[in-house]
Amino acid sequence: MRKIPQLSSNPMVSRDSGGSLVEQIVRSVACRIDDKLLRTGARMPSIRQFADEQKVSRFTVVEAYDRLVANGYLESRRGSGFFVRERASLLSPPHAVAQAIPTSQQPDVVWLIRNMFRQLPPQKMPGSGLLPHEWLDGDLVANGLRSISRLNQNLLLHYGTQQGFLPLRQQLQLKLAELEIAAAPEQIVTTNGVTQALDLVARELTQPGDTIFVDDPAWFLMFGTFATLGTKVIGIPRLHDGPDVAKLAELAALHKPKLYVIHSVLHNPTSTSLSAAKAFQVLKTAEQHDFMIVEDDVYCDIHPGSAVQAATRLAALDQLQRVIYLGGFSKTLAANLRVGFIATSHETAIRLSDRKMLSTLTTNEVCERVVHKVLSEGHYRKHVDRIRTRLDGARNEVTNRLEKLGMHIEYRTPAGMFLWVDTGSDTIALTEKALTEGILIAPGSLFSPHQLPSTHMRLNVAAMSDQGVWDFLERELR
Repeated sequence: MRKIPQLSSNPMVSRDSGGSLVEQIVRSVACRIDDKLLRTGARMPSIRQFADEQKVSRFTVVEAYDRLVANGYLESRRGSGFFVRERASLLSPPHAVAQAIPTSQQPDVVWLIRNMFRQLPPQKMPGSGLLPHEWLDGDLVANGLRSISRLNQNLLLHYGTQQGFLPLRQQLQLKLAELEIAAAPEQIVTTNGVTQALDLVARELTQPGDTIFVDDPAWFLMFGTFATLGTKVIGIPRLHDGPDVAKLAELAALHKPKLYVIHSVLHNPTSTSLSAAKAFQVLKTAEQHDFMIVEDDVYCDIHPGSAVQAATRLAALDQLQRVIYLGGFSKTLAANLRVGFIATSHETAIRLSDRKMLSTLTTNEVCERVVHKVLSEGHYRKHVDRIRTRLDGARNEVTNRLEKLGMHIEYRTPAGMFLWVDTGSDTIALTEKALTEGILIAPGSLFSPHQLPSTHMRLNVAAMSDQGVWDFLERELR
């Protein structure tokens, strides 16, 4: 008989989480089964045992087990209990099982994204790139939705416009003007987040075989996106004040890139920002070697302003001639709104809006109307002020605790939501151990186009409130 799994050392529920206890148990057990931590045929703890271990009622466990049975994760054997069900036969037709390609459990970009979207409790995901729900203002978004729902219903039943909701683009014109970037509404194209914005730009301006430069380290999702286009991705070493410009010039002469994608402000994953001197050098190199710059400024509103940390934007210096500027609201309003935008020259905006139309027709005007309402009514500014204040407190506390554990913070920045931490050991192995305890961290190897082993990891300071995360780090790294 298979040994009954002991789950008491791995709490599955948190009464501080937004989800119900039943939903948390279902999600936790399903993730363990998907990740092969609970093997096919394993007998689950009895309802009474599970309830005692997790300190919940038996009725809660009964409902959770019933949902897991209904979704094919468990099977109920009368008189014997509940057992982990074979999933392969449910997910693939019988003739395809033998030919299925085995998937590695080693963390990679797809692995991290898949686990982020499993909706683990936010306080158990220090490797995520989002703020916890309680840091955001659900009422602000909900009020916007309610206001939109009271409009003439015919406005909500048709497609949006090709370039995006005009009042939102007019509002974005004002927002960009505050950053000293001049962009008429005709130069702005709305997108389904910055992810789609990057994809549209890369598809429009590159062809298979072309070279795209990225920072190293950088936001990992780009690497897979650009690889699917058949382009070559090359990393430019990122320093405390921007890229290594000597290396940028050397590699540009060698590879003749079409694009350089850069985080000028609150770089992901280091939270560093571009200095004015480096910004001028980057633009000079781009002109000399004739490549376009894509400036991803999705963390724009988390930055407190130049009084605290220099924040030079390439688009402000270049005025959208050689720079294509990207922004969005997934980090500060709601990831599920999926509202981003591209600001560029008028000619490029027309080409990108045509490509957007061929790809997705139009973006979601309901979401764009909600964002417009939030921006235009003046509540957004106070909302992001509160986020910045809370991040400042969390960053200082987390930094001090990490350093007491012997970890090295690569860059002590005064703003941003990420810390780039050197643990002194292989973070892939650390990530695999963390997942067995229901904790998601982001190993440094994912943030380099080379994907080589790394002792670094990215930590989200807003997602470091769970004592279980600290207990794990202390046990593994001290």
